[in-house]
Amino acid sequence: MIRWYAAYTQPQTEARAAQQLRNQDFAVFLPLCHRLRRHARRSEAVLRPLFPRYLFVALDAEHQRWRSVNGTRGIVHLVCQGERPAPVPAGVVEALQARADGTGAVPLDVLVVFERGQKLEITDGPFAGLIGRYDSLTADQRVILLLELLGRSVEVAVPLMHVDAA
Repeated sequence: MIRWYAAYTQPQTEARAAQQLRNQDFAVFLPLCHRLRRHARRSEAVLRPLFPRYLFVALDAEHQRWRSVNGTRGIVHLVCQGERPAPVPAGVVEALQARADGTGAVPLDVLVVFERGQKLEITDGPFAGLIGRYDSLTADQRVILLLELLGRSVEVAVPLMHVDAA
């Protein structure tokens, strides 16, 4: 039975490793996301791996030579449990593939479990301790919150790691 498995790659070699696996006739999924890159006062959106140093390989571990994946250029090893590769839970990769666009980019909101209007507390930074309502997520993983300040609703962008459910 064909299942999806996670492969751990060498740093910044996900795309090369994916191509090497495709050359060996393995089905591969490398989910990407748009990230904002800032350099010299310029910003540009670039595609980066959604899970740095990981990609997904479809194979039948009972009947295929899965150890050849470990010998592929760019791959460190398949993620294993004991001596056998550990399959990714059913439906996870399929859900990511369903959300991916033609370039393989997955919207970051697929990772956010907050619902629009949900109350979130800011846990760090100048607004720490304030509670706002979730509005959206930006491409550079910042949460847009609506805070009640000075009698009106104000949009504030906060890093995703600095908010928690209230």
